[in-house]
Amino acid sequence: MKNDEREHLEKQVKEGPKDVLEMIIREGARRMLQAAIENEVSEYIDRFKTQTDLQGHRLVVRNGSLPEREIITGIGPLPMKQPRIRDKRAGENFTSNILPRYMRRVPSIDALVPFLYLKGISTGDFSHALANILGENAPGLSATNIVRLKKIWEQDYQEWAKRDLSDKRYVYFWADGIYFNVRLEDPENNRQCILVIMGALEDGRKELVSVLDGYRESKQSWQEMLKDLKQRGLKEAPKLAAGDGGLGFWAALSEEFPETKEQRCWVHKTANILDKMPTSVQDRAKVHIHDMYMAPTKDEAMKAYNHFLSSYEVKYDRACECLRKDVASLFSFYDFPAEHWVHIRSTNPIESTFATVRLHTKRTKGCGSRLATLTMVFKLVLEAEKTWKKLKGHKLICKVIEGVKFVNGEMAKITEEAA
Repeated sequence: MKNDEREHLEKQVKEGPKDVLEMIIREGARRMLQAAIENEVSEYIDRFKTQTDLQGHRLVVRNGSLPEREIITGIGPLPMKQPRIRDKRAGENFTSNILPRYMRRVPSIDALVPFLYLKGISTGDFSHALANILGENAPGLSATNIVRLKKIWEQDYQEWAKRDLSDKRYVYFWADGIYFNVRLEDPENNRQCILVIMGALEDGRKELVSVLDGYRESKQSWQEMLKDLKQRGLKEAPKLAAGDGGLGFWAALSEEFPETKEQRCWVHKTANILDKMPTSVQDRAKVHIHDMYMAPTKDEAMKAYNHFLSSYEVKYDRACECLRKDVASLFSFYDFPAEHWVHIRSTNPIESTFATVRLHTKRTKGCGSRLATLTMVFKLVLEAEKTWKKLKGHKLICKVIEGVKFVNGEMAKITEEAA
């Protein structure tokens, strides 16, 4: 497809009404969105209704509403009032997936179409879904236009997936396997997912490295992915890779990039440990886990680690074994700049990007094509990339690449040998 046709089509789909002031905001749409937000808050409060303090007061309660704000949409501004939640549990805060705290505009069509697809909405239902979100009079919402736009994006993905990587230098990798509501080709196969690798470049920018379908626990799936990166010119191994302990990624990484250090994701690890403990002790245990990865030095982190084991091993041996099995790769981040710790001790760059579309409920009956799903993940991440910030302390990346030794996040002092 020619560039001018591409630009015309994308402009037609993205373009809002010429005169927003002439549009009438339907009260029904506003009420539906408000009801969805209220329901989300009610479900959150109800989930923790049994958790109380020593006086018997609930730890999670509603606390009025935030000031009214306007959300800019394709049909004009929608006034919304968001309920406020008081969460007195240590280190916990409620964040709405429907209306994030600082959201002022609805996502662009470039992000909205992939979002709907990965939520399990079929192409034939896109027009109706987009009309409900952007208004009946928003142009470019026909099923034909959406299909044509998908084909353009598929071409973009195929070209991107073959791009040359010989000039790329990634210092960090983040890896994860993401499950979506849409099935992948085989409707009976619930284990297949989308494998994602993101990387940090020499200048501190984060970018999508690879997207492929496969199996989360499969060494072969991840090895094919890593081999492809090398075949397309990636010469240097990342200095560190972060991911969940259940991934087949680690077995593949040890063969393809054996020099790369491993860092288990503390977010995944925390969830896995707490899942093996009763609700009554989870809050306290979570504080002790927090003490490990937030310790200023590795020695103090290990003290917190040993304290956790001594405190819980007798009663909750499965939880302690979950922690113990990955101890060799849970504290690798201490060998890198302290400014980078917030980025590399978890897979948050991936988690935050897919938080609203990854599978939380039973998959839809519909079956998505392999190429279409890969394309939508690719497009969603490219839109998210526009808002990503550089790594904190990115000027220290050159030191990491040079192999400078870091101890507890600080450059090791070099002592000269006596002459």
